[in-house]
Amino acid sequence: MQFNNNKRYNDYSSFIKKQFSERVQKVSLDTGFTCPNRDGSKGVGGCTYCNNNSFNPYYCKPSKTITQQLDEGIAFFAKKYKTQQYLAYFQAYTNTYADINLVKELYNEAINHPQVIGLVIGTRPDCINEDLIDFLSDLAKDNFISLEFGVESTLDRTLESINRCHTFEETKAAYEMSKGRGMQLGAHMIIGLPGESKEELLNHAREISKLPIHTLKLHHLQVVKHTKMALQLKETPEMFELFSAEAYVDLITEFVALLRPDIIIERFISESPAHLLIAPQWDGMKNFEIVAKIDKKLIEKDLWQGKNYQAEVLA
Repeated sequence: MQFNNNKRYNDYSSFIKKQFSERVQKVSLDTGFTCPNRDGSKGVGGCTYCNNNSFNPYYCKPSKTITQQLDEGIAFFAKKYKTQQYLAYFQAYTNTYADINLVKELYNEAINHPQVIGLVIGTRPDCINEDLIDFLSDLAKDNFISLEFGVESTLDRTLESINRCHTFEETKAAYEMSKGRGMQLGAHMIIGLPGESKEELLNHAREISKLPIHTLKLHHLQVVKHTKMALQLKETPEMFELFSAEAYVDLITEFVALLRPDIIIERFISESPAHLLIAPQWDGMKNFEIVAKIDKKLIEKDLWQGKNYQAEVLA
């Protein structure tokens, strides 16, 4: 079975082309907000795997205004691509975790930028409320609005061990509050967190498919410098079963086959900067190389998105 773009799954680039009829670039932003598991309201130290420097671009500094960050990001991407439209991506930390009036002010500043056609907002499932959803729903009447929740795992014991300080029930409640309000709903999952068996990893696909999500971001667990997990890897390496590239590709094909077939897969891996990455080291393989291996493995195993999801539904 084939989807768009000769893929065996719903790929994000095909979705974007259909949505906007041209290439659209995300420009990352840093609001300077923190997280409830950092500031003491729920915990301290943040998530054990988190170092925001592993994905923040150079121009993304909270000391700059939203407009400055957008202008610099757009100038950077304009040199690389003939992109005419941009999405403002509120990426670092928890982008709804502040006074609601400040959140609205920053979102309005971004959406009113002349080259911005929408917002992508990354946040935690325990950091939204009805007032915020009403505001975003109003924005979504005239703009593309994507609200992404860091799900990370569907297992409460894992969420506790990585210091997320929320439960999977709270995740489900966040999606229930947000669904049907005109926004694209996304989920972020980390595959290979400590203590999760292969069957539990595959069961994430079943559980995530029950949520009213439109898009899904996956990536393998990476241990980066200056994190609690880096210390854990050094002191108790037996906690970890880090994937080889080949093992990850093989698992992901099975994962994809269990996913609800209409979910758009935005990514399969992320690539931490080489100077921060501790493990796993995949011999410098780039994202597109891993995606090519996944595409090839799906064909070899005659799998496609939803093949085994549909089988379980019909069973």
